[in-house]
Amino acid sequence: MISADDLKTKGIACLEENLADKAQDFIAASEKQCFVVMTLEQYYYLREMEMQAALYQVKQNRSYGRCSNNAFDQYADNL
Repeated sequence: MISADDLKTKGIACLEENLADKAQDFIAASEKQCFVVMTLEQYYYLREMEMQAALYQVKQNRSYGRCSNNAFDQYADNL
């Protein structure tokens, strides 16, 4: 966990240090987790998983006749 004070005093170096051996970590203020920070690689991975889930949902909806041909575009615009 990264303290808000460490982030304030050390800046980006604090993030680099804490994310060197893990994909994400929490920023805490007064020992309460407030934010999540992650590597860019982790962010892209999560975005890819969102797109895969949206595509799967569209395919499921289309198979049941609940979806139009442009529904994936609508999902993608909202991600």
